This record gives sequence, structure tokens and C-alpha cells, in this order.
Amino acid sequence: MKKISLFLFALLIISCNDKAPDLIVKGTIKDLKKGTVYLKKVIDTALVTVDSLVINGTPQFELHSDIESPEVFFLYLDKNSSEKDRITFFADKGITEINTTLKNFVFDAKINGSPQQKLLEKHQTIMTKMNNKNLDLIKEHFEAQRDNDTVKVKALEKESENTLKRKYLYTVNFALNNRDSEVAPYLALTEIYNARIKFLDTINNSLTPKVKNSKYGKRLQSFIDKIKASEE
Repeated sequence: MKKISLFLFALLIISCNDKAPDLIVKGTIKDLKKGTVYLKKVIDTALVTVDSLVINGTPQFELHSDIESPEVFFLYLDKNSSEKDRITFFADKGITEINTTLKNFVFDAKINGSPQQKLLEKHQTIMTKMNNKNLDLIKEHFEAQRDNDTVKVKALEKESENTLKRKYLYTVNFALNNRDSEVAPYLALTEIYNARIKFLDTINNSLTPKVKNSKYGKRLQSFIDKIKASEE
């Protein structure tokens, strides 16, 4: 009987050790022969490596991490040089697949994973268009200054200011329309953290209980509390 009990205990230990990780990040980096990939995330205020893999001959990789609620991770590539690239993605429990190339590690990345990632990509697409528009305005502003065209300089400054306002309002509306996603408080903390407190408060108060209790939901509440305390 004692031997049977020990056997069952050993099986229990083995089964616990074989428990699947919360998050599996796997994929391929085309043309990569040698290098190291790192899976990182922010813990408190520090960027921490949670897993890594040395690649030698095969472009496939698989990395693991614990995860309590959906959050942003970073996939870094160190190609044995001073250059480092990183892919930012929103992960949830389960499998996230990232396929990319050595030549354009970031820009060629195709990410298939959480619904939060799809939502983040949707926001990034619009923001990229707005940022490109702002770059055009900066170029025109420089040329107007060079030509001493003060009228055009003032007009471009006003347009640039309006573009910035549109970016803020778009992100606020995006967060409100997706208040049931962890992406909402994440965007509030990273894209419009310096917006007027009433905007942050509106987003925070709209969040569903599940999102409010998530990593970024808690951080947003704490961030707002600190701002209000400093204004008293």
C-alpha cells in the first residue's frame, strides 16, 4: 500500500510539471540562422525577460510565459550585433503565432493570437495614417519657415494642432467603443496619458468589471487616483 501511495504521488508530481504554460508564443523567422529571441514584458516599471531561445540553424522558435490577464509582450531579436529589433503584441492565455523575416523583423511580422491583438492593430492602422499626415505637415512647416511664409506657417501650426486633437479624440472614442477589452485602459495609459483628466475618467468609468480588474484596468485606476491626489 505504501509503495502504491508513493507511485501515485510521483505521478502527481510529474503531471504538475507537465502543466501547459499559460502563454505559448511560437513562429518562424525566415532566413535566421543564428541569434537569440527574447520574450519580454513590463513588470512594475522594468522590462523583464520571461523566456529566451538561442537559434542555431532552424528559424522556428517557441517561448513561454505565465499570464494572469491579457497584456502586452515584446518579442526581441538579437542577431549577434549591436542592432536589436522588437515586435509588440497583445497576448492572452493560449497560443500566439508570430511569423516574420530576418530582413524586416518588425515590419513583416504577421501576428495571429488574441482578439486584443486584432483590436490593437485596428487602432494602430488609423494612428499610422494620422502620424503620416503629421509628418507631411512638419515637412510643409519647415519649407514655409525656410521661405519666410509666415501666413502659411501659422496655418500649418493650426492644422497640426487640430491633427493632434483628432488623434486624442479618436483614441478616446476607440477606448469607449471597446470598453469590454483590455486594450481600452492600455491605450489610455500609453497613448493619451497626458490628456485631460475628464477623458481618462470617462474611459475608466465605462470599463466593464472584468476589464477594470485586469492589469491595465487596475493601473489606469491607480494612475487617475495619483493625478487627482496631486491636484488637491
